[in-house]
Amino acid sequence: MDAQTITAIKELFTKIIERNVSEDTRTWLHAKANQSADANNNYQLNLSFTAIPRKTEKKEIVLEESDINQINKLIPGFSIQHWTVDRLSRVWLLMQLEPNEKANYISRIENLFLQAEMNEQVALYSSLPLLAYPESWKLRCAEGIRSNIGTVLEAIMYQNPYPAQYLDEPAWNQLIMKAFFTDKKVNYITGLDERANQNLANILFDYVEERWAAHREANPQIWRLAGPFMDEKHFYMVGELFKKDNETDRQAAALICANTRFEKAKSLLNQYPEYKSAIDKKIVSWDVLASKQ
Repeated sequence: MDAQTITAIKELFTKIIERNVSEDTRTWLHAKANQSADANNNYQLNLSFTAIPRKTEKKEIVLEESDINQINKLIPGFSIQHWTVDRLSRVWLLMQLEPNEKANYISRIENLFLQAEMNEQVALYSSLPLLAYPESWKLRCAEGIRSNIGTVLEAIMYQNPYPAQYLDEPAWNQLIMKAFFTDKKVNYITGLDERANQNLANILFDYVEERWAAHREANPQIWRLAGPFMDEKHFYMVGELFKKDNETDRQAAALICANTRFEKAKSLLNQYPEYKSAIDKKIVSWDVLASKQ
């Protein structure tokens, strides 16, 4: 991310925070940011990062439509909607750190990760798209995916462009599978469609077969990622979906047929003109199916 974009985000976050806190809190935040920016003042950074909720409280931030649009323009796929004031203030504090000395910069933030409680972890993982030296946080992000804390997983997964941009394929696939295992809103994952891959599809095909063998349902969003890689071996699954009583499953089957290069599946959709028409009119889509879950 270039310096101009970072500056614009910092300025925007400053305005949003200042609209959402008292004058005394604004003064406190700026003072602590100035003190924490000192590369040698780790004590003040740790103290300020921990103390922020006591000063800002934990209410949800109030955003204007222009804030939302500008953030999405500056960082596509990123959102701070429904964040709390303390979460945004912590991320903003990290953005004030001087990044010129790489080793020191990384060490200071890693130290915060090592000591972080749940809400601090949420803020830290939320900050990943905004930190300097983005390649340096890949292992930390992959470590976070192994967390069993729901809010931490959501901070990594939801409307956070960092994983899609920087995780290697195995780590990305692990993130997606963890989202399905923990019943997360998979459609909130930035880069979901762009990073669909054959290895992930193979894992998902096996996962669905295991669930069906155990007489359990599978999340329809699985087909959003596996469907483009439909093949002869797994084509029977489309037929099984069309036979199900659940309308969402039948719509997912139609979407597979509409979004695959596998000719048998594409031809099958012609047998279901009502679904084909609904897809053409965008009445049925993966996002529409997600909104029903």
